[in-house]
Amino acid sequence: MAIAGAGPAGSSAAIQLALAGASVLLIEEKKFPRPKLCGEFISPECLSHFRRLGVFEQMTSAGGAAVSETVFYSRSGSSVSVPSEWFETGSTALGLSRSEMDFQLLERAKACGVQVFEDTHASRLLYEDGVVRGIRAREADKSTDYKALVSIDATGRGRTLARQVDPRRARPRKQANPWVAFKAHLKDTGVADGACEIYFYNGGYGGLSSVEGSLSNLCFIVSANDVRRCASDPERVMREVVMTNARAAQTLAAARAQTAWLSVSLESFGRRSLVPAPGLITIGDAAAFIDPFTGSGMLMALESGEIAANAITQNLPALRQGNGFVELAHAYRSQYRRCFNARLRLSGLLRRAAFVPHLDAVAIALCRSSDHLRRRLARATRRSTSSATTRAEA
Repeated sequence: MAIAGAGPAGSSAAIQLALAGASVLLIEEKKFPRPKLCGEFISPECLSHFRRLGVFEQMTSAGGAAVSETVFYSRSGSSVSVPSEWFETGSTALGLSRSEMDFQLLERAKACGVQVFEDTHASRLLYEDGVVRGIRAREADKSTDYKALVSIDATGRGRTLARQVDPRRARPRKQANPWVAFKAHLKDTGVADGACEIYFYNGGYGGLSSVEGSLSNLCFIVSANDVRRCASDPERVMREVVMTNARAAQTLAAARAQTAWLSVSLESFGRRSLVPAPGLITIGDAAAFIDPFTGSGMLMALESGEIAANAITQNLPALRQGNGFVELAHAYRSQYRRCFNARLRLSGLLRRAAFVPHLDAVAIALCRSSDHLRRRLARATRRSTSSATTRAEA
């Protein structure tokens, strides 16, 4: 198997495939550890995945912050809280940098026998008779072809491999991407102990929570128009846009960036093609990008990696005989849709509400009035009743 992208989706799929006896190649464009634009909120359900992957102790001992609740703040400052234990009884969420989390997953993949190439770009797909049969990887000035029974695009929103077979990629872009995301680690914030705070404001939303090293991670999405108005200065965007939220104005008043700001333009949310071509599947953000305020992005990455690994493992004997991809693709699509379709639809509806002026305060007031409603909405952004982890019996 050849996997491009060593984030949580790619590394977790690689670990599980290697443990199932598959030969796995993992290609990563960066050198780990490296910073990554992310909310860095690891929901309680992720801890079960870490146990199955063999990295639970590494993750929980890496100095991250326990997050016992997520608090949503309207522009005016009204709030509503969602306890972390609603998602996993007796558990808290974890605030841990992607630099640390991804590094630990990649080290575990290496220990499981995965062949890892860092600082290497997955430059193109290899074909035989119209079927994807591997990946060409470029390291410095050298290119090498790697054959594979199945190729997996885990390169995130960039979809490095999937875009090569997406007919829309050749079309001229009619307009610039509507949103921009920024992230930095800050010192001297006023974020409440044990809380991940979500702030809504005109044109976007942001999240602030503690991570390791006595720092806080601030990650926010704003409209591209506001970024241009602020001359693409993230500090100015923070002050003039994010801090229009009353609570954010308090927590960020004395904050100072301790890392370089990261930024990326966002094309869209929602699902993309799961099987762009015969022999190629997508996982993680390459398959679907869920709204960050749901706090389930990391969980979806781990779940989709597990679903893909299970589908491949179940069809591995047939794949080795030159068959089985049709069955694999069907199993992957079916389980993915059962697990994610409902939560993706709900997150889209919640996003529309979040971007409507004053509707955030109405929604927060409504949720505060009913614990039952609040719990149901929160749970609906997570695992469906059809569990993601229909694991192979082994």
